[in-house]
Amino acid sequence: MKSTTYRALLASSLLALTVSSCAFGRQRTHEPIEAMAVSSLAIGDDARRVTEVLGAPTEVVQLGKRSAYRYDYTEAKQTGLFLVLVGFFNSDSHQDRVWVFFDESNLLTHVGATLQGDAAKYGMPWSE
Repeated sequence: MKSTTYRALLASSLLALTVSSCAFGRQRTHEPIEAMAVSSLAIGDDARRVTEVLGAPTEVVQLGKRSAYRYDYTEAKQTGLFLVLVGFFNSDSHQDRVWVFFDESNLLTHVGATLQGDAAKYGMPWSE
């Protein structure tokens, strides 16, 4: 009887190990925005200089005679642990976002930036 119980326990343990799995994933949208590139922009730069430094904007918004360009980059990292009947999943997403504003002569008036795209981390749901 003990031999049968031991074999059943061993078989179920092996099954649990073969059915369990881990998964990691990463998703990136657009190119990372370099802090040095953003800080190299100066009030009064023209739109051509801004696009030479930052590249093509994700979005161009017309504000009457003025305009604004939006640049963004997103990185998301996913982690999963799948056991026989239970799965744990975590996703962490961070973003770089830069807005540059131009006057009616297409000269830079101000820049706003949040650069946190590289802060995305792998982790399980119970980790911080």
